[in-house]
Amino acid sequence: MFGKQLGRLLAGVFLAMAVCAPALAKDQTLMMATTTSTDDTGLLPVLAGAFKKDTGIELKWVAVGTGKALEHGRNCDVDVLLVHAPGAEKKFVEDGAGLNRTEVMYNDFVIVGPAADPAKAKGKTAGEALAAIAAAKAPFVSRGDDSGTHKMEQSLWKGANLPLPDKETWYVSAGQGMMATLAMAGERGGYALVDRGTYIAYEDQAKGAPALVVLVEGDKPLLNQYSVISVNPGKCKAARFEASESFRKWLASAKGQKVVGDFTVKGKKLFTPNAAK
Repeated sequence: MFGKQLGRLLAGVFLAMAVCAPALAKDQTLMMATTTSTDDTGLLPVLAGAFKKDTGIELKWVAVGTGKALEHGRNCDVDVLLVHAPGAEKKFVEDGAGLNRTEVMYNDFVIVGPAADPAKAKGKTAGEALAAIAAAKAPFVSRGDDSGTHKMEQSLWKGANLPLPDKETWYVSAGQGMMATLAMAGERGGYALVDRGTYIAYEDQAKGAPALVVLVEGDKPLLNQYSVISVNPGKCKAARFEASESFRKWLASAKGQKVVGDFTVKGKKLFTPNAAK
């Protein structure tokens, strides 16, 4: 009799463990929407490994353009965002979709093109370079996907008092990620705007001399700021706010910032941590 009761008790315990285990495992997983630049550079697996080691939380992600990442946040598809379009991010927070936007790192954008530089863009400011490319009707390949890079490119045309040349035959909208856009620009002997981190990764993957070289850099408007935003659980009830806040705080902490600052590709630093500012 006692043996049967013990057996039933143990069976109940094992059943409870079986039911609870997936929930516990799920609670330890954080879903992030982020940009292709953080994925293409190889930074994300390094961040995820260090974050899991420190917190036990597994970070998973979908890498898309910033516009799509913010849409994932609005649609409650993810718990946290790591993106790089400050204007769109601030509106996302103002609309109540996100909380606690925190700047964590930056790099810069550069304009790349063929070494022959038919538009004579090299050494100019970003606005002057775009004007030269437009005057020469040289091929320019845009992300065209509402990503942070695409938004930056549009703001640069506007800042240079130039109309967006999206109806011009020399202007190509790729509608793809950064690596595919660079490949297309290289094939066409054209120009493109790219964040430096992704360009370094592209350069590293190139066999021999890369088809595109950096022609324009260092201009103040080319700063590329990245921020973390927690999805608002008041809007998205299923959002794992505690886990997303753990990631946000960890990435802004001395530990997370060191991981960002130490990350290199062939000795080249891709991102500069700046949460402390």
